[in-house]
Amino acid sequence: MSKFSQVPRVPRPESIERETAIRRYLEEFAPSPHQDLLMEMMVTLSRLAKDRAGRGEVKVLNAALRELRYAFKVFAPYQDTPKVTIFGSARVGEQHPDYIQAKVFAEEIRRRGWMVITGAGDGIMRAGHDGATRDGSFGVAISLPFEQHTNDIIANDPKLVNFKYFFTRKLLFIKEAEAVALFPGGFGTQDEGFEALTLVQTGKANLMPIVMVDHPGGTYWKHWQQYVERELLATGMISPEDMHLFKITDRAEEAVEEICRFYRRYHSARMVYDDLVIRLHAPLPDNMVQGLARDFADVITSGSLNQINEALPAENGEYPHQPRLIFRFNRRLIGRLRQMIDRINAD
Repeated sequence: MSKFSQVPRVPRPESIERETAIRRYLEEFAPSPHQDLLMEMMVTLSRLAKDRAGRGEVKVLNAALRELRYAFKVFAPYQDTPKVTIFGSARVGEQHPDYIQAKVFAEEIRRRGWMVITGAGDGIMRAGHDGATRDGSFGVAISLPFEQHTNDIIANDPKLVNFKYFFTRKLLFIKEAEAVALFPGGFGTQDEGFEALTLVQTGKANLMPIVMVDHPGGTYWKHWQQYVERELLATGMISPEDMHLFKITDRAEEAVEEICRFYRRYHSARMVYDDLVIRLHAPLPDNMVQGLARDFADVITSGSLNQINEALPAENGEYPHQPRLIFRFNRRLIGRLRQMIDRINAD
């Protein structure tokens, strides 16, 4: 037998006994359509105990799981309502032009039927809640020894979630959002902006509009763009197509239009094995599909681009009535994919 031959894994008796006990427990106390995943989580937990993990490590995992479970529960009733995450400085007052601009943005996006997510503090975070109102707002707060406290608009609201860890909080900011809006801020805003761009650029987050909004005549994001162009783009650290992953404007209305236009025809997307499935609100004309296949051939690694009118079996019934584009996707060219979606949404 070759040393590379695959030898079937024979479960150990203790593994069979453990998994049987877990399955029985879940069937009786936690029935769920996702029992296979719950089984994996319980097996991981038992392995953690077997690894003799330190109390500190177990506390981190316990707190993270507890925080995420509760956050998912809070957001669940609003899963069909689009949301935009707003980042920006906690240090600007209500008369500051950045506060006023963020409030105008939140008012307009709320008028379009969206809700906002912010870090629940003061400054730009409060401006987002101020514009969207308490009913249209989520707060994702963090415990800090200074600077951060819950603003008076979202305080004690059932849509306020408190986090101990930045990493669990950051997950919610991106997971629950269909768009990101960044206003001027400090290290935290820069961190959140670059993380959003990185997650989208690498395909670790859904492709979504990312807008960077100055107050009228402001230069914060223009100067940021100069740095990106001179030190990242010019040196080959990023690709020219990556510059299409964000938009800079000093008009709140233009930022709102950028977000809403992204979902004009585009609905959502997901990978199904090696194929990218782009769901649409309405089917595209055949000549437009042919044009996309021709002009964006570089994002298709093999085969062709096809339009279908039903979900693939592997999509597990997600959005069954949306028409779809399907093709073998070059996963490196996310910026080009963004250009493709912009073409799909064009008039």
